[in-house]
Amino acid sequence: MIDTASAPRAPSTKRLEPLRHVDAGVLNIAYYEAGPADGPAVMLMHGFPYDIHSYVDVAPMLAAQGCRVVVPYLRGYGPTVFRDAETPRSGEQAAIGADMMALMDALQIQRAVFAGYDWGGRAACVGAALWPERCIGLVSVNSYLIQDIANAMVPARPEREVPLWYQYYFQIERGRAGLAANRRGIARILWSQWSPNWQFDDACFERTAVAFDNPDYVDVVIHSYRHRYGLADGDPRYAELQRRLAALPVITVPAITLDGAGDGVAVVTDGSASAAKFSGRRVHRVIPRAGHNLPQEEPGAFAAAVMELINA
Repeated sequence: MIDTASAPRAPSTKRLEPLRHVDAGVLNIAYYEAGPADGPAVMLMHGFPYDIHSYVDVAPMLAAQGCRVVVPYLRGYGPTVFRDAETPRSGEQAAIGADMMALMDALQIQRAVFAGYDWGGRAACVGAALWPERCIGLVSVNSYLIQDIANAMVPARPEREVPLWYQYYFQIERGRAGLAANRRGIARILWSQWSPNWQFDDACFERTAVAFDNPDYVDVVIHSYRHRYGLADGDPRYAELQRRLAALPVITVPAITLDGAGDGVAVVTDGSASAAKFSGRRVHRVIPRAGHNLPQEEPGAFAAAVMELINA
């Protein structure tokens, strides 16, 4: 049982090290691993614009409970690199989900808890929906995250559109140039807007920001936000997966979904709006004060959700 009140927090300079590297699908993936090799596996997937240090406190909590914890850098982040210069630098949801499964295959992990937020939560949802036999259970921040690209151009209420400014910025070449020139500046603004109650310091931010120096970061990010609106073609190798995702498949595995009460970009809900997308046992919780980067802001709550699935 994880004591969410008294678990120690890592200093803002602590790094998840050493990293390991493995060829997995189209990538050579850099990842951190902790815990016993024969423990129940947990895939901890980070989002944009963050990195593996979203789990700097979660990973040791889970390892101490006997879990095999794997925390990969997503494509376009940190030391993760494409194995072939000709591979399209796609950021589409099918690619992110397929990367997680390729990593599991490379590490000979048959089943795991899939857990994440933002892009990482989407990867976890994609994996749970398309490969349920590989998924012990799902922890997803902001509930069902598989994109409904066919309806992506349907406008939201104006107050919901405002926080998405970066997505619209990235649709134009000025936005691409802006991201290339101001990777850290844009990320710092988003951190502050999305997590208004999180008092991160410069060392904490810089520990993650070096992951944005990956040479493929800009291309992957821009493609991700253009593809999600149907404004960029996907990588043909993922066309069949993307076709299956277009049906918005139901997630059948046990799931715990979380919202941060202080999330500055996603809608905080009671979970009922997405209930039809979960046919298995599903619990939804709102975590007080937490923002969008929930596992780093409230690691005890996130780790406890993972252990609840493992111990079910």
